[in-house]
Amino acid sequence: MTVQPPHEEELPTARELELDEASAAPTTRVLPPPGNEPLAMLARRGFQATVAPLDLPFPADVRGARAEQLVERLGHYAFRLFLRGAILRQGSFTPLEATRYLEPARATDFAEGLVAMDLAVREPEGRYRLRYPAASFGGTLEWYVAHELRVRFGFDVAAGVKFHAPDVGGDLDVVATAEGRLVYLEMKSSPPKHLAPDEVGAFFRRVRALRPHLSIFVMDTALRLSDKVLPLLQAELGTQPAPRRIQREIWALTPHLYVVNARQDLMSNIGVAVAEGFRALAPPAP
Repeated sequence: MTVQPPHEEELPTARELELDEASAAPTTRVLPPPGNEPLAMLARRGFQATVAPLDLPFPADVRGARAEQLVERLGHYAFRLFLRGAILRQGSFTPLEATRYLEPARATDFAEGLVAMDLAVREPEGRYRLRYPAASFGGTLEWYVAHELRVRFGFDVAAGVKFHAPDVGGDLDVVATAEGRLVYLEMKSSPPKHLAPDEVGAFFRRVRALRPHLSIFVMDTALRLSDKVLPLLQAELGTQPAPRRIQREIWALTPHLYVVNARQDLMSNIGVAVAEGFRALAPPAP
């Protein structure tokens, strides 16, 4: 008995292919903003990333003396703790309600500093209220780090980048470029106890999709990273050498992946990680 081959679906003719394509709607061109090298580097990697407005307790277009005062204040860990607490109050607060880590006089000084910058208003009974409520401190931390990467280290920077990578999701908190290298910084403004394994997994999925030259996992905390943060990152990496302490709480997990906290100075720690990473990318010394 002759066995008939399975029926094959008839392929479209050349004319049908041409007609189908000619009748299709043109695709939309997604162009990176002019002069934004971080987004241009993402586009070259095949990603149509966009930038979303940051959630900030101050105007996004803050400039001049007020911006410099704000940056100077944000450079102090104590002020970041205070502002994070004020944001979390979601309304009226006393200086001591914003944080339990400061003496009353210093907390009041920070509240009055916000009033002087027109970022808060006084209310009866020694209370204050932010003029520009925000949902969390995360956007402020991204704004501050992006500003300092641009001003102190000469990077081109984008913050709050919507990745739109298939099966990856999430945002790229800060991406920066210099010397033809792409740097990705993941920012965490909550204490280490709130860091969950799924957040670490999402970070590594973004790193693997993006393939930056250098990645830095930034924890805005004075607490040790070795208790919880490093074990979570190591578990995701699998069989890798033990993390190498560079100094303080600045760790190299690989020559291209670093984790830092805010002990002594957040931006200085980030700068050390950047320097280590760029040296690792350089040609071998003669």
